[in-house]
Amino acid sequence: MESNPGETGLPASIETAWGLRERPSKGPKPGMTLERIVDAAVRVAASDGLEAVSMSRVAAELGSSAMSLYRYVAAKDELLSLMVDAVLGPPPAATEAAEAWRARLSRWAWSYHEILRRHAWVLRIPISAPAVTPNQTAWLEAGLSAMGDTSLTEHEKLSVMLVVSGFVRNEATVMADIGAAAAAAGPREQQIMPNWGQLLTRLTDAERFPALTAALASGAFDQDDDPDDEFVFGLERILDGIDALVRARGTAAHGEAA
Repeated sequence: MESNPGETGLPASIETAWGLRERPSKGPKPGMTLERIVDAAVRVAASDGLEAVSMSRVAAELGSSAMSLYRYVAAKDELLSLMVDAVLGPPPAATEAAEAWRARLSRWAWSYHEILRRHAWVLRIPISAPAVTPNQTAWLEAGLSAMGDTSLTEHEKLSVMLVVSGFVRNEATVMADIGAAAAAAGPREQQIMPNWGQLLTRLTDAERFPALTAALASGAFDQDDDPDDEFVFGLERILDGIDALVRARGTAAHGEAA
């Protein structure tokens, strides 16, 4: 397989994922496929973390040589993009044709959050460019389609997706980091909010930190929330804001029509 970019300007491996490149119909069937390479890399990341993923390690997982992998994936960055695409899979579908945009977008966010929770190694891959792999593009399509019946402009819909996806990823990253740190520290340190509250009580005073003192006195730090509580709160507030914009745009459109 050629590694140079094709007519799309994308690497050959990404074009292959889109079905734009196929194995020649003549000649011996190759023992390696792009799908096998990506699946093996995902297994390595799941078992030993993202830092363990390398061409040599993936090749060893497949009983092959690193050089044989480069016929299919020219660079590690390409492999990482394809790994993310593989674990994402297809986006969630609407449960019914007339389902409201808020329910569809909420399901989109929850589904994405669950995938990131199951595959926390994805969160360690920096986002250096817009996603152009098939499944990630399908997820964007699904999110935009969720708002298809609203009066939002196309630019606003895209901005909504950036806000929602950014929130989901950030929340998943924070929870993954906190969970890993708590697990490493031991059972006593896993009581995050109570320990934090006790420390803040010793460090702060009501004159300098009146708002924080009120929060401590209220018992807000006394116990850890359910892992999903903050995600629910944040997502609902974002959806409330989008709803306000949808309603404002609808009112404006109605006024213009009148």
